[in-house]
Amino acid sequence: MMSQTISSAQSDPEPGFSAQTPRPPRHLLRGGESYDSEGFTAERTLGRRRELFDCVVGALKRRWAREQRRRKVGRAYDMALEIARVIPRGSEVLDVGCGNGFIAHQLSAMLGRSVIGIDLGSGAEAAIDYRQYDGARFPAPDKSFDAVTLCYVLHHAQDVPIVLSEISRVLRDGGLAVIYEDIPQTRWDRGVCWIHNLQWHGRTGPCTFRLESEWRTLFRSVGFEIVSERSLSRWRNLTHPVSRRFYVLKQSSIYRACPKGC
Repeated sequence: MMSQTISSAQSDPEPGFSAQTPRPPRHLLRGGESYDSEGFTAERTLGRRRELFDCVVGALKRRWAREQRRRKVGRAYDMALEIARVIPRGSEVLDVGCGNGFIAHQLSAMLGRSVIGIDLGSGAEAAIDYRQYDGARFPAPDKSFDAVTLCYVLHHAQDVPIVLSEISRVLRDGGLAVIYEDIPQTRWDRGVCWIHNLQWHGRTGPCTFRLESEWRTLFRSVGFEIVSERSLSRWRNLTHPVSRRFYVLKQSSIYRACPKGC
């Protein structure tokens, strides 16, 4: 009888008490407003995920920007080295359409003399002697440079003969003009040039790409003779895979003797 009483007491809880621990209420009152503890936890988790996502995206953007700058500097170094092989050390050089200024900066170190860069913008990224150009007359006196460089610039010019005439004006006797240009040699090249024109049309006006024969005719028409020229691999810049040409020009002896025509 006593064992039955003890068993009954163990199996029947006291009135008002549950055999299981009660679950905390989902909705609590906090500051007079209802508060969902589960929703708050989910919101905190989502906020942390967003912060992590933003952190990762920001890091990737910074990494991409550093990689882009590294590639620009690398290409500028390669081109400056190519130019330095044809321009004597110590030469005074003008870089027309210098853009970010990386080529002029690298070339300055290679030639042992500061290269002046000019362009339409207010400044350059690299630390160079930069001068703003109005698009018509170079900000330099007559016969003030031993060499002038134009790296993929002439196809942007709206009046190429005027630009070439300005090169003749600022070059000293025996001076050199070093020119890089894209050549629309194949359908692929023409497609790449067409895309390039779409990208730059609003900033510099329509681009005019010419074939090798057309550039030769144009150079000779304004008094230049070609010292050397050679083709360059389209794969040297994978983001702009087009046929290219490298020209080294000098004023013809006839033009130097009679620059305004005789």
